[in-house]
Amino acid sequence: MKGAAGIRRSIFAAACAGLLLAGCAAPQAALHGDSAHPAAQRWLRTELYFGVGPVDDANVAANEKHWRDFLDREVTPRFPDGLSVYDVYGQWRSQGHSEIERLHSKELLILHADTPQHSTDIEAIRAAWKRETGDQSVLRVTQPAEVSF
Repeated sequence: MKGAAGIRRSIFAAACAGLLLAGCAAPQAALHGDSAHPAAQRWLRTELYFGVGPVDDANVAANEKHWRDFLDREVTPRFPDGLSVYDVYGQWRSQGHSEIERLHSKELLILHADTPQHSTDIEAIRAAWKRETGDQSVLRVTQPAEVSF
């Protein structure tokens, strides 16, 4: 026979299991869309990271102008519904090197429908930046996003 402590533990465990199961069965909050952005569509959040110049570069104004021109020419036509840009700082040390490289960078955040065309557009943006600047990479992070308008 279980002692009082054992019975309490069993009741507690059963109550916790019931709460967990109830949480799983709870309906998800409905996302609302509008005619241009249906809620049923699968959305993605894509972040792209662009190096725009060394931290100690005195030519910051020219780098900013180049970035804005690139944004207007390559990005906005592909994602005219909107995007966000953040100033960020990046650093790394290349394998086999002791010095740390530091860059002023831009993070481009795009929330977009999960379509082959958008994926193609994002890759075209990355390729254009690498072609223009000679950079070896533009970091891309893509993950599912719940979006509601």
